[in-house]
Amino acid sequence: MKLLLALLLTAPVNTPGGYHHLGAGTSGEWSGVSGRISVVDVAVRPRTYDFVASRFMAKRDMGAGRISWLEVGWAETGWSSPGRQQVYTFNTNTNAWQFYPQYPIKPGDKVWVDLHTDADGVWQAWLFWNNKWNLLTREKLPIGRTANIEQYVEVHADAKQPVVRMDVPRVTVDNVQLKPADGGPARYWREDVGTLTGTAPGQQMRRGGFCLDWVNKYDTWTAGDC
Repeated sequence: MKLLLALLLTAPVNTPGGYHHLGAGTSGEWSGVSGRISVVDVAVRPRTYDFVASRFMAKRDMGAGRISWLEVGWAETGWSSPGRQQVYTFNTNTNAWQFYPQYPIKPGDKVWVDLHTDADGVWQAWLFWNNKWNLLTREKLPIGRTANIEQYVEVHADAKQPVVRMDVPRVTVDNVQLKPADGGPARYWREDVGTLTGTAPGQQMRRGGFCLDWVNKYDTWTAGDC
């Protein structure tokens, strides 16, 4: 009986259809975020709407069910170059994914990204590549010069496809820094920053068969298969 129970507890769990978010968001507003994200080879099905994205986001709830945001990171999707990891952005001005094949990435790489706005309220997404920061996109979002910030590994299983197990090797996110609303120097996202995780204190975050572990709340963490 004990052996059977152990096998059941360690057996791979199918991934429920829909979205599964592992990470955290700020309860207050900031003018930017930056950090480093490791690249891994995940299991998404070609010609589906499966995807895994590791990203930072700036967003604002505009009311009436509308949210405005810009996100940046890397993703592997079932519809764009399946089997490959790609730098990407997404914003609600265009409601479209933008991929950047001029920056080829692969499992084992670590990408530095930055998302911020200046005094003009135009939000910008940057990638550090070839020893310099490269602008990916800039958007005049209706969220102003400050916003709530998120850091997430996001898994989406296409609910219109048969249920399967989506394998996500551990993604590491580190060196996460926030840019204050008053324009002061960036600071690490630590426990004294108002942070929303959706889990009770002391509990491990588990979503859809995936787990998150805080190495150093909240600027260093890993997420993926439990």
